[in-house]
Amino acid sequence: MQTNLIRIGTRGSALALAQAHEVRGRLMTAHGLTEDAIAIDVFTTTGDQVTDRPLAEIGGKGLFTKEIEEALVDGRIDLAVHSSKDMPTVLPDGLELSAFLEREDVRDAFIGRTERRLADLPAGALVGTASLRRQALVRRLRPDLKVTSYRGNVQTRLRKLGEGVVDATLLAYSGLKRLSLPDVVTELLPADLFPPAPGQGAICVETRIGDAHAAELLGPIDHAVTSIALACERAFLATLDGSCRTPIAGHATVEGERVRFHGMILTPDGAEAHEIDAEGPAAEAAAIGSKAGADIRDRAGALFFESWT
Repeated sequence: MQTNLIRIGTRGSALALAQAHEVRGRLMTAHGLTEDAIAIDVFTTTGDQVTDRPLAEIGGKGLFTKEIEEALVDGRIDLAVHSSKDMPTVLPDGLELSAFLEREDVRDAFIGRTERRLADLPAGALVGTASLRRQALVRRLRPDLKVTSYRGNVQTRLRKLGEGVVDATLLAYSGLKRLSLPDVVTELLPADLFPPAPGQGAICVETRIGDAHAAELLGPIDHAVTSIALACERAFLATLDGSCRTPIAGHATVEGERVRFHGMILTPDGAEAHEIDAEGPAAEAAAIGSKAGADIRDRAGALFFESWT
């Protein structure tokens, strides 16, 4: 195994760094490397710099990866570590998602300032979340609540919650666990009632297409079951042209040689939703996700999608 310095690119938030360190730790274990053989390079992305506007207004979630991907294309780094749910379905030319770590819990966590459950919030209470999917699902379940866009890293959102800026917020449980903050959760929302974003809970590694050394490094840490599930979910998202303007949920599970998928699309106000279930051979995961996307699009009809624009 080549032991030249391996460079990992990541954002600088506490969660992003925790994910990069997890990848580094797994590579060290898999290849008998020391910590100083793998450098972690921190990048400030455009998405990190602009925090006062919804992502849809400033160019979408790809703004959280742009600078890191430029460094990957240029060869300044060898691997880029991301949250899978933040990855656009179309990547820059020459790049691919090469590995997924074993998935964490996919559920969303409700964190109430005074009330412990979403159902217990009084009418008119203010829920803060940057995710259009979470906004739409909250409005679907509790149309009597107020919802506001609420950006910032995990610590910033928790601090603002404590200061009373909002009455409650929602965060990915997987991220809170990776930050050793599971105790802040007041309710875990069941995935069947509050389905997750495609890719939620999974760390992915992006590399240059055809980079044999990167492939050799990542092969032992790629989790096959997670890779199959994410192929299905990302194909569903891609078929629907998913972006920051589209409230889309999708969750695939793998049991033996079968993959099962549940997807949902919602209008931003949560007033209308369509769900779909599909299953088939795990080897056809991407095709199953694509067909589910096409089927739910046809079921919803063209007028449904006008609410997204």
